[in-house]
Amino acid sequence: MPPANIYVAETTLHVRYAETDAMGIIHHASYIVYFEEGRSNYARQRGSDYASFEASGYYLAVSEINARYIKSARYGKQVTICCWIAEMKSRGLTFAYEILDAVSREILVEGQSKHICITHSGQVARLPDQWRAWAAT
Repeated sequence: MPPANIYVAETTLHVRYAETDAMGIIHHASYIVYFEEGRSNYARQRGSDYASFEASGYYLAVSEINARYIKSARYGKQVTICCWIAEMKSRGLTFAYEILDAVSREILVEGQSKHICITHSGQVARLPDQWRAWAAT
């Protein structure tokens, strides 16, 4: 559960058939894609989409990712991805996630992804001030 004093972006989507296994349950790898959509939407809601971040000369390379699967969801259901910044450092950040059943709000998956800011040439770089300001608000 995110701290009460932090910005949380929510994204709701329908589970697509291609994201499920033979039993109609969301495949575990699909949740990692949902994490990506959650953090992309977080950046959009904060006024700086990831495409603009890349156009300005940077990438956020994933250095670590984990997920704790609690309960499954099925094709045709809606899920809500909650995303927030759990930690911000000068050259990297950690996003945290909860994926919920959109109707019952039960937690299906919890997770985190750690990222390091690099230039297009692969050099570790300081996060832009605009992004680092998110940690304070």
